[in-house]
Amino acid sequence: MTIRPFHLAFPVDDLDAARHFYRELLGCGEGRSSDQWIDFDLYGHQIVAHLDPEASARRTHHNPVDGHDVPVPHFGVVLTMDDFDALADRLRAAGTRFVIEPHIRFAGQVGEQATMFFHDPAGNALEFKAFADDAMLFAS
Repeated sequence: MTIRPFHLAFPVDDLDAARHFYRELLGCGEGRSSDQWIDFDLYGHQIVAHLDPEASARRTHHNPVDGHDVPVPHFGVVLTMDDFDALADRLRAAGTRFVIEPHIRFAGQVGEQATMFFHDPAGNALEFKAFADDAMLFAS
């Protein structure tokens, strides 16, 4: 099965801050844009930051997962381990404040994965993860 790109539209309260964060920090290519939205290429997936002046006022819920409070909602991409490590290094070098620091979750169990959580400038939670074995993505 060939995986098709997904599309996600999400609110931001400052397009310039979103442009800097997604393009410069996360390395997303930029597609079309207007004074109300920006298309980004997030590892081959189309995400669209839509201007919403109230975006930063939204509240995030947290659920316990493997001893951490995971922010909900969140989005991100499953990377290779090398790409995960490179992104974690880039985020650390930029002084990113992590909600959950890069670490291994479910160590020694089915579904063991590297994971990290952080927020964009508008407060949207992102999770990036990686598996040593991608076959574990949907393992139960």
